Amino acid sequence: MCRPQHFTVLYEINPWMHAEVHPDPDRALEQFDGLMAQLQAAGAEIELMDPVEHLPDLVFTANAGVVNGRQFVPARFRHPERQGETAHDAEWFARHGFTVDWLPERVVHEGAGDALPFGTPGELVLVSAYRFRSDASSHPALSKLTGAPVRSVELADERLYHLDLTFCPLDDRRAMVAPLGLDAYGRKVIAALVPELLVLEDDEALAFCANSVVVGDNIIMPSCPPRLGRALEAWGFSVAIAPVDEFLMAGGACRCLTLALDVDLRRA
Repeated sequence: MCRPQHFTVLYEINPWMHAEVHPDPDRALEQFDGLMAQLQAAGAEIELMDPVEHLPDLVFTANAGVVNGRQFVPARFRHPERQGETAHDAEWFARHGFTVDWLPERVVHEGAGDALPFGTPGELVLVSAYRFRSDASSHPALSKLTGAPVRSVELADERLYHLDLTFCPLDDRRAMVAPLGLDAYGRKVIAALVPELLVLEDDEALAFCANSVVVGDNIIMPSCPPRLGRALEAWGFSVAIAPVDEFLMAGGACRCLTLALDVDLRRA
């Protein structure tokens, strides 16, 4: 995670951003600390990278790249406004003992924001999205670098511009999915891959309910309507709410503010 000392909205690269509307910096820090506290209470250990002036979206570490054991594949950002983050992300991972392997310069891919593993350990599939922030042409290169099979899905609604706003794996059999965010073929791919799906209604998807962090049987969500809470609790999950509405102004919520470091895509 990256503390939001320099977080603000300086530009508009998704439909949620409006450069004339600025988050409250004190409230953003308070909400970030609240999210960290919820993650730690759920059993997560937190590593922090240093914030960098003039890189306000560095807080959204989910987009830094893809983690695979001790391998790190940095993002190739679509928008110039975010491309300055990559050097800091790669330096952090190299300094912490990761091998940094690069996607080809010709492709665009925005890390774990558009690539989420699903399945059982040793048999994980990497679900990866394309259209708004990543290119389908990045997927073969990502599969070759990580050794993981990639299932490509096309996003369909610009408001849900990353996969992690549409799809949230819960364990090796279950996931939340927002059909609003996927095209017809993408919905079929997810339905074929995930044995048990919790389907989000459109208002739940647009409240970023899929942008939640799962730690064991605990789910930390930006908000949770009663219908959704009852369904998750019936599956045995404990739901905690971490309000992050200051970050919603930039189009990010709980999962966008984190990057899991314990992902291992290697096949058994």
